[in-house]
Amino acid sequence: MRARLSDIAQQAEVSEATVSRVLNDRPGVAPETRQAVLTALDVLGYERPARLRKRSAGLVGLVVPELDNPIFPAFAQVIESTLAQSGFTPVLCTQTPGGVTEDEYVEMLLDRQVSGIVFVSGLHADTAANHDRYRALIARPLPIVMINGYAPGIAAPFVSCDDGEATELAVAHLVALGHRRIGLITGPDRFVPVQRRVAGFRAAVSRLAGVAEAELGELAELSLFGVEGGEAAAARLLERGVTGIVCGSDLMALGAIRAARQRGLSVPADLSVVGYDDSPLMAFTDPPLTTMRQPVAAMAVAAVRALVDEINGHAAPHSEYLFRPELVVRGSTAVAPAARPGKGGAARQRPAPPALAVPA
Repeated sequence: MRARLSDIAQQAEVSEATVSRVLNDRPGVAPETRQAVLTALDVLGYERPARLRKRSAGLVGLVVPELDNPIFPAFAQVIESTLAQSGFTPVLCTQTPGGVTEDEYVEMLLDRQVSGIVFVSGLHADTAANHDRYRALIARPLPIVMINGYAPGIAAPFVSCDDGEATELAVAHLVALGHRRIGLITGPDRFVPVQRRVAGFRAAVSRLAGVAEAELGELAELSLFGVEGGEAAAARLLERGVTGIVCGSDLMALGAIRAARQRGLSVPADLSVVGYDDSPLMAFTDPPLTTMRQPVAAMAVAAVRALVDEINGHAAPHSEYLFRPELVVRGSTAVAPAARPGKGGAARQRPAPPALAVPA
């Protein structure tokens, strides 16, 4: 036992007396120190004493879209960690095209008698979907919380990033760099976040860039979320002479950069691109992506706290909590070509280099 204490103390960088107090669940130890000792136990492979093991307060379902978009694993990680800290055991349900549907996952979770469910960018964000499925859950009663996408008439807490403000901030950034011909790429318009981004974009380019109402339609391209959708939409906008593009996701922004390069254009010298999410690794792309950061940690923690309050019988406000996005400026945006000395007009396709003569 002496050796174990010394090993744990060394791993946790505390005294053996402190380890003893933690293992015997005695007071007088700071929470961060107590956690360090428990972590050392786990790292060294020791089983925690029974008195220190948290009993699960119940299962909580977490329904997220496909994990190809790195923003969804980011949400899942924080939500699962916060649920565990609250004593709940998270059950992750990941949707894939052609796979298990949201409704099928919900039935599985109900069979396991979950205490509540968190939905991330689910059917609640789709204005074409029937939202009675959520009202039925609330009537059971089962506490639920929705992230990103507001649906009126559902008595549950909603947590969203302010999509309209995010688009306005992105447009303002491009306008400050001298861009006037700015395009928008985002997903299908039946989704609430998309509708808000389009509204924010139209308002911002009209007010800040002086774009006439008649021109707004040709500057917004709706496509499928993802790299391929962003690439196809950007190709159409480049034909219309845009010098800056605001995208509905980071993956769409990567598609826009690919479309520009395929036309011999440089990002950001000829085309500036702004993403959305600030998902992991966007600081390491080529060029590093300027993007609108969703406050994932704050949103996830707020969602879990609201759900736990509902589970414990302390009704959380049944309204939408809007979180402010943050503009993260990196290397994919720069001064507009027309604003540089010796430059003029919108981004143009560069002529292809002459073919090399190959000797016979």
